[in-house]
Amino acid sequence: MRRLMLAIFLGALVLVPSISRAEDRHFEMTIEEVDLEVAPGLTAKVWAYNGQVPGPLIHVKQGDHVEVKLTNMTTLAHTIHWHGQYMTNNWKNDGVPDITQKAINPGESFTYSFVAEKPGSLWYHCHVNVPEHVGIRGMWGPIIIDPKEPAEIEKRVTKEAILMFSGWNSEVAGVYGKGGHPTEGIDYFSINGKAFPTTQPLTVKKGDVLRLRLFSVSSEVAFHLHGHDVLVTHKDGLPLESPYYADVIPLLPGERIDGIVEMNNPGLWITHDHIEHHVSNNGKAPGGSVLVVEYEGLEQPDWYVWKNKQRNPDFYMSETMKKGYGLFNNEAFKGKAPIAEKKPRRRKKSQR
Repeated sequence: MRRLMLAIFLGALVLVPSISRAEDRHFEMTIEEVDLEVAPGLTAKVWAYNGQVPGPLIHVKQGDHVEVKLTNMTTLAHTIHWHGQYMTNNWKNDGVPDITQKAINPGESFTYSFVAEKPGSLWYHCHVNVPEHVGIRGMWGPIIIDPKEPAEIEKRVTKEAILMFSGWNSEVAGVYGKGGHPTEGIDYFSINGKAFPTTQPLTVKKGDVLRLRLFSVSSEVAFHLHGHDVLVTHKDGLPLESPYYADVIPLLPGERIDGIVEMNNPGLWITHDHIEHHVSNNGKAPGGSVLVVEYEGLEQPDWYVWKNKQRNPDFYMSETMKKGYGLFNNEAFKGKAPIAEKKPRRRKKSQR
């Protein structure tokens, strides 16, 4: 009997899911100066984590010990603030310059170390001159922390999509050190760093249970999905005691909302921001915070803008979320090295 009980006990240990075991996660990141094409006709100079906007997806488990060595390869000082994390007895890793740390100067590195206490859809961003660095220079990215005990509805999810909404100012996009002031206008709006029509379609299958992770980075959002109901389940990473259905989901800057959608209505649909000027590029519609949701296997009309065009299935990080835990770069978000300005050649005295 004792041997039988021991065998049962050991078997139960084997069956305990790995989600219950905390791990040490060690990552390295850089900050780089790159040019990012937001929309046709708009290229912005950005400071980008690992040279991409959004920055790389960090995916860990609740309870994991996370270390991130950050190296500043730009010409200005920066930090990372881990937005939404508690940092219990660990305030020196909160990433606020002149409060919790000295800002990371050009050429320097700083290693952040923290326990992933709070699960959910969280994000990271620079905390130096936030209106410019975060507001219009792309210094942000997602960190997804899986809970130790996912809710039943979370276990039903078959596909994830991360949407990070941000705004841009075309008047100062090409010049570092300008912009980000409250009195200035934002005239381009994007999802994951791209404005429609350069946003990619979100492809789903009939029967999918889709989890939308919505992030408002730098401007308010009124999210709307055509043809489906969205069940709002989490706010700022925390599960709601009473989930509710919403037709339009408002988000303030910095806020995150998780919604779950039963994909049961095949067709070509869109999601868009219901703030009217957010669906335009410098006042020209359609543009801005719009994306197409398309069902697999649907016969697409000849006039469909994405007919016979190549898709990037990871534009909303759906494929990356299936890879497990780690830090993941994404080629879809990479900027380009800036082209050095040619200085006029000085004539020799003999040529004057």
